[in-house]
Amino acid sequence: MRLLPVMRPSLPALGPILLLAATLILGSCVPGNTKPTPAEIAAADSAAALATQGRFDQAAQAYLALASQYDGHADRYRLLAAEAWREEGKIETAAPILAQIKRANLQGDDAVRFDLLRAELALRHHDAATALQLTTQPTVAVPDKLQFRLFELRAQAQAATGDHWGAARTRVQMDDRLQGMDRAENRKQILAQLTRLDVASLKQRAAAMKPGDRMLSWTNEALTQLGVTVAQAPPSLQQPVGTLVPGTGAEVREGYKMPAHVALLLPENGVYAAASNAIREGFFAAYAEDARTRAPRASVRIYDTHGSNDGAVKAYQQATSDGAQLVVGPLTRGEVAALFAQPTLPVPVLALNHPDNRQLPATDASEFGLLPETEGAQAADHMIERGLHQAYVVISGDDFAQRAASAFKAELIARGGEVSGMATLPATGATYTGVIASLQLPPATTPAPDAAAGNPADAGAPAGNAGIFISMRPNQARLLLPQLQIARVALPVFATSHVYAGSDNPTADGDLNGVEFCDAPWLFDAQPGLPRHDDVANLLPAARDGSARLFAFGMDAWNLVPYLDWLRSHPGSYLPGASGQLTADQFGRISRVLIWAKFQNGLARPLGGSLQVDDLPAQSGAVAAPADGGSVPAAAASTH
Repeated sequence: MRLLPVMRPSLPALGPILLLAATLILGSCVPGNTKPTPAEIAAADSAAALATQGRFDQAAQAYLALASQYDGHADRYRLLAAEAWREEGKIETAAPILAQIKRANLQGDDAVRFDLLRAELALRHHDAATALQLTTQPTVAVPDKLQFRLFELRAQAQAATGDHWGAARTRVQMDDRLQGMDRAENRKQILAQLTRLDVASLKQRAAAMKPGDRMLSWTNEALTQLGVTVAQAPPSLQQPVGTLVPGTGAEVREGYKMPAHVALLLPENGVYAAASNAIREGFFAAYAEDARTRAPRASVRIYDTHGSNDGAVKAYQQATSDGAQLVVGPLTRGEVAALFAQPTLPVPVLALNHPDNRQLPATDASEFGLLPETEGAQAADHMIERGLHQAYVVISGDDFAQRAASAFKAELIARGGEVSGMATLPATGATYTGVIASLQLPPATTPAPDAAAGNPADAGAPAGNAGIFISMRPNQARLLLPQLQIARVALPVFATSHVYAGSDNPTADGDLNGVEFCDAPWLFDAQPGLPRHDDVANLLPAARDGSARLFAFGMDAWNLVPYLDWLRSHPGSYLPGASGQLTADQFGRISRVLIWAKFQNGLARPLGGSLQVDDLPAQSGAVAAPADGGSVPAAAASTH
């Protein structure tokens, strides 16, 4: 492929087209022209052979010689000569030859190829208007094999004329036709064009689009790149992966494609060692569980990233050299960003986090992480579904809480709600009276008959259609909720998973009665087909308390391995996982749909029982392989 000065990505090589065009000349009698003689056929064959050998300059000269000898096909030969020079990187040399061609003398695809060459030359001469006119002719039928060149040149012309939205839309049309580095470069160009528009314009366009519009996800991605928190549409859960394929036996599952060799990239020591241990044990617990099924399993080799960006890149390179067909990891956001910044990723990746620079995943990479933004957005959806459109937000100063709150606000507003007040709890101290007063929360309309029982949810009748969203650790929530009760605030309270320590503590959590929160279904045995949480926790310390979510995350990392390609290519498919129902978007990002639980009598219990699925994937049952692992605080669910 050869690059034009302004071209991203490169236009495809024309060698096969040159040979095909020459063959068509020789194999048919074109109306108005003479049938080629044996001598002409031999000379054209020789010119085509030169082109296929990459001797484009000589091929061009041979075609020009044919044009001078055979008037009946002269313009076609001139076109082939011009295309050969274009392949040689000498499109300027072709300019006077193109000027001699009469478009009316060209038949079929030749006329389109002529227009594309003229458009390419016009762009070289900074004549974007001519290039745009040549690539947007509504009455010209463009064959499939030339569609990509047409879109590429049109996108360049649109960008050069200042139509950044049009250029982005044209490149989105190209996206499915590309692979590898070409697709990655094209995606960068889509975002480069969209981010040249102002935020207000992008928001206005996004608001006017229907959910199925292909530009909507790209517009939201551009807004995210510009630092805007956008609403997250709830993933569509239509068909679970792993459905039995009729007539092929119970061991054959739809979408199941297991690689032979998998590499797991995790830090073995340092600040992330405890989180890494929980994930690793969850990963191999799910791996061991698969031993009792007839589904094939990959061999797995662990590589130490040493918790550094360079270490992650070196571990990936070593895994690739050792024959890995899929790499799972690395773990931290910085490591993922460093890996995605590599020029090429020859082996597909399932990264266990999202990069810290908002970049898109590489073409063959997927991202999977326990994002607080997911919990914030789903809390907003949950409140709207409950008929609560007004929210008061109270959060800690932690990064996870700030991110969850931003996503909550964006989603609530997108769903027609409003945030009436926001407050951040002080990092120290046990009195939040001033914070509560600053929110001007509506008081209960009736006395609190059960206030002495310590149930904040029963502090009185709720006021209107409002609720409170909180994101904080259990120790702060256990202080906040009784103080809300004392202030006679009876609004329902919704929280992120951080409010739950991961195990029952009825004495301490009695102050949280009535609070609803989203969390991983495996902690409550709410997902059929998975080993029971308590059974695993009794064997493996890493599956207990705050590290249980990371353990579930590790289980899902393994269970995703055979279904990654299927999830990305089949919108609406999902994996019933331990950390949630898992889906993949067009960018390869794995999203989680969580369950909702509620504190009742000091115990956290799921709302609505267990999740039901039509069919279960191959993985299910019990686990093995105990190993000592430390407890990981809830904040480790968002690894940095």
